[in-house]
Amino acid sequence: MRKLITISLLFLGATCVAEDFQQILDVEDDAQIIIYNTAGEVEVRGWSRSQVEVEADLGSGVDELIFEVDGNEVLIEVKPANRHHSHNIASDLVITVPYNSSLEISTVSADISVEDVKGEQYIESVSGEIDTEAYGSDLTIDSVSGDIGIEGDNKKIRIRIETVSGDIDIENVDGEFESETVSGDLVLYDSRFEEVSAESVNGDIIFHAELYGESRMKFETVNGDIDIKFDGKVSARFDIETFNGDIRNCFGPEPVRTSKYAPGRELKFSEGGGDGRVVIRTLNGDLRLCKK
Repeated sequence: MRKLITISLLFLGATCVAEDFQQILDVEDDAQIIIYNTAGEVEVRGWSRSQVEVEADLGSGVDELIFEVDGNEVLIEVKPANRHHSHNIASDLVITVPYNSSLEISTVSADISVEDVKGEQYIESVSGEIDTEAYGSDLTIDSVSGDIGIEGDNKKIRIRIETVSGDIDIENVDGEFESETVSGDLVLYDSRFEEVSAESVNGDIIFHAELYGESRMKFETVNGDIDIKFDGKVSARFDIETFNGDIRNCFGPEPVRTSKYAPGRELKFSEGGGDGRVVIRTLNGDLRLCKK
């Protein structure tokens, strides 16, 4: 069944009047929520009701807010009056959804925050900070600039992040993690991974977490230090190489020169049963490898 609520704002000369909006619609418990907002803020919260509530403070340059339900899909879209001009279009949305909803959020310069939502999430933004909670469902984030923060509940998930600039902070997650970034630091803290992969051009990588099982870790940086401190027991084969940087290894074996004519160093050894594999490549950056 299709339920449609649309609010259109009247123009007064060359501008339109800012508007506050509040509406609740009944939805499925596992609804797919699709949100578009160019500028401002998007705050999404979970609750136990089979309803979606939208509260909005709309900018004066907004033409309409679309809020509609079509089967299992819910669309919430802020539409500027003129796509070629961004004057006074910043709109703040507070959206409350069923706990088990999945999310697809797209913004240009709006900050995004998500809490208490258990379904899969796909979030994309050009600029604007992203803070979300991940509860046992996969998470994908595409961003150009803006910091990214993810708080998990230690249930197994897969996280994929692509960004140009901005720091990434991950805490209390379990499973698989993959990221690509040009500039910005990556911090993985108090987490457990079967597979973790990160590529960075300019930015440090800090890994204070656990590898378990037949785990795989691969870190590559051009300009950036790598600081690894393993939680728990370590069982892996290590293959490490840096062209212009120091290697400090708390496990014992010392790095060796790759050539008497170049500054590069490499380090290969096994720890524990050697079940997993750790591969680290840096061009300009120091590496610290330890365990708690």
